[in-house]
Amino acid sequence: MGKKTGPNPTDRGKEGVKRSLLTEGHGVPVGLAVAGANRHDMKLVRATLDSVIVARPEPMTEQPQGLCLDKGYDYQQVRDTVTEFGFTAHIKARGEEAQAIKHEAGFRARRWVVERTHSWMNRFRRILIRWEKKPENYIAFLHFTCALIAFRASGLFG
Repeated sequence: MGKKTGPNPTDRGKEGVKRSLLTEGHGVPVGLAVAGANRHDMKLVRATLDSVIVARPEPMTEQPQGLCLDKGYDYQQVRDTVTEFGFTAHIKARGEEAQAIKHEAGFRARRWVVERTHSWMNRFRRILIRWEKKPENYIAFLHFTCALIAFRASGLFG
């Protein structure tokens, strides 16, 4: 399958791909990185943050910019990288969110927005299963998918 693939942790006989996605608050993708399925999430943080091409406002003390991550990113190296990019890391364990769901009506995990965007991307068959051997081609389809999701979110297209 070329580069950027690796043994799938759940099925070692097949090659797989891991997508690391950064979205804004409404689920519109703004950053994307791809690696083999056997690559740990924390190793993709810098590549994902580097992939953001949209200029963002400078974070201020009155208005810090948060970055919500799950327990898989709970490492000092990740916290340092996130701080280097000017974000405030919000990392919660799954157990903490499960307790909040029990005690607060209508509570949703913050990372739900990213999971929903992954679901939107999986509706494109070309993305769900990687058929391309060259990583450049697969990444191009991913970028096209992200652009289409952003265009649909703008309200200009049904």
